[in-house]
Amino acid sequence: MRRTYAGLAAVLLLVSAGTAAQPPAPESYTAATTYKKLAPAYPFIRIAGSEAPASVRALTGITYVQRGGHALQLDLYLPAQPKAGPVPGIVFVHGGGWRAGVRANFAPMAIRMAERGYAAAAISYRLSPEALYPAAVQDARVAVRWMRTHAAEYGIDPSKIAIGGGSAGGHIAALAGVSGDAARFDPDGGPGTVSSAVQAIVNIDGLSDFTSEAARRYEDDPARQPSSAGAWFGGRYAAMPALWREASPLFYVNAKTPPVLFIGSAQPRFSSGREEMVARMREVGVPSRVVLLPETPHSFWLFEPWIGPTVEATVAFLDAYLR
Repeated sequence: MRRTYAGLAAVLLLVSAGTAAQPPAPESYTAATTYKKLAPAYPFIRIAGSEAPASVRALTGITYVQRGGHALQLDLYLPAQPKAGPVPGIVFVHGGGWRAGVRANFAPMAIRMAERGYAAAAISYRLSPEALYPAAVQDARVAVRWMRTHAAEYGIDPSKIAIGGGSAGGHIAALAGVSGDAARFDPDGGPGTVSSAVQAIVNIDGLSDFTSEAARRYEDDPARQPSSAGAWFGGRYAAMPALWREASPLFYVNAKTPPVLFIGSAQPRFSSGREEMVARMREVGVPSRVVLLPETPHSFWLFEPWIGPTVEATVAFLDAYLR
């Protein structure tokens, strides 16, 4: 027993120390590293191109908030020749298990959204080695506020802004979008500030319920010390069940919840709680749409041939609820 308690104390100490646990580098989840893992099983895939064509205006390395010594940045992609009037916008949140990843992972999708008449921002945010939950959600909401604040400057319609993301980023986007005016996720908001509310949400293969048995089988696995979610929360489900529930988008659904598009892979573990969330949305009269891409791995949106249908589904959904 003494050894068990000592081990637990060591884990807690590493979590509280932030970087002492030697977490994976943010670059460990990129299109290139993921390609190496997936190519043997999917030899036909190609990394989606991220070079902006002449029809897209790319503005990169824009600081949207300063967190101590860390300048959180975004890359903004705009139609080079937008149609008359301001365009809808969407903020994209990258994945990487809440502890890794780079905003460049969403550049291909953001560029294609700009080609279709949207202003799309791919953002960086504080990963778990730097700051635990709910810092990433707070950063995502600040990015939405930044887009709304600078809407006139970039020709964006401030009344038509969505948020989306993939994997952990899909979960973060969903939680940021459904949590309404909860100060927990927007401590700088409130009366007199620009709203961080969104008008639509796109959750690509991201969790909706951390408390479900299916999610905890992987995210609360005692063999992983800690799991990605456990590292983000700072503890396992048994130690902090209320926190795991608080971080689950499912439990925020109400009549004011924005419409949600769920795009899923053939790996159901990554979208635990989706069916339950859709059912709750139906009960309160909030639109939702589910698009499943068969025979796909997780992270499918980083690659051809799947980025095409992912963009098409997103554009069709946002055209319906933002245009």
